[in-house]
Amino acid sequence: MKIEAAVTLGQGLEFVIKEVDLAEPKANEVRIKIVATGVCHTDAVARDAAIAPLPAVLGHEGAGIVEAVGSSVTHLTKGDHVVLSFAHCGRCENCLTGHPTVCDTFNDLNFGGVHDDYTHRLSLDGQELSTFFGQSSFGTFAIAHERNVVKVDKDVDLALLGPLGCGIQTGAGTVLNKMRPEFGSTIVVYGAGAVGLSAIMAAKIVGCKTIIAVDVHDSRLQLALELGATHIFNGTKVDVVNEIKSLTNGGTKYAVDTTGVPQVVRQSLQALRPLGVAAIVGVTPEMSIDVHNDLMAEGKTMMGVIEGDAVPNVFIPQLVEYYKAGQFPFDKLITFYDFNEINAAFEASKTGEAIKPILRIQS
Repeated sequence: MKIEAAVTLGQGLEFVIKEVDLAEPKANEVRIKIVATGVCHTDAVARDAAIAPLPAVLGHEGAGIVEAVGSSVTHLTKGDHVVLSFAHCGRCENCLTGHPTVCDTFNDLNFGGVHDDYTHRLSLDGQELSTFFGQSSFGTFAIAHERNVVKVDKDVDLALLGPLGCGIQTGAGTVLNKMRPEFGSTIVVYGAGAVGLSAIMAAKIVGCKTIIAVDVHDSRLQLALELGATHIFNGTKVDVVNEIKSLTNGGTKYAVDTTGVPQVVRQSLQALRPLGVAAIVGVTPEMSIDVHNDLMAEGKTMMGVIEGDAVPNVFIPQLVEYYKAGQFPFDKLITFYDFNEINAAFEASKTGEAIKPILRIQS
């Protein structure tokens, strides 16, 4: 079928909306009418650093309505409201033990440009286009394996829900699934973007006593206070490590770094108390740390977390329930853009004008 899609024709090029061809879903796949899709930093990295084969249709925070199902699909039917998340094999040891975020073939399935049968579903004038994250949601329709399609409550505005499939899931899941801080514990979140603010909301849900947000934008820090932070620090105005240690009588028990900035990653370790735990979720370049003083000598732990260590079919409906209960107001992060404003949405994300842009694709 013919669809409209935002195509990335080459590295660093702006998105161009074109008419492309979408194949029919195979036996274990579904076709989704995309209502809206989030704009994520990973899409910008894919465009600018070509971490997936190009040309491609990017987009990996899609939300929509099931329009057609393959003959082997069992848990989805036409008309279901769904959120699309990351692709995973469902067969490796990590998938089978509840950790699909570290699936043995995660990189191949999400960044390799093809579906799990090594074929394409999208083409432009006869040229195959790469798929991204097993969905390519920057289009009016998408094909995805039933494994990475999550059925959601029809009572919630579907246009809001796409970012639950990646960015918001990453922040909230790092706290709720991986770190699991004790009631009354202390946590600091570095970076008050969509991922960091989601972590702050999650920390409030579990009852952390002290929730500190660190950022360089005062407007985002003010929103962090509204969403659950008890204290805020602007990293350009204060010595973050000293301020946190002073406030918490020696350091926090937990830290989440969403920035990927080496200097900030080091701060996240240095501002921990002995036996503290830091989760690194930002894409961080090669860097140096003082292993003895920053980690080993005080028994600290530094760990990487992908996609919030979530099982999307379990976790995303949980986040929706928290939202319905008023405990997870992620809608305060959202700015909507029309589909044809996709390049403006990416620029707003880059400059910080918008925390989490969402593209309205179709009603």
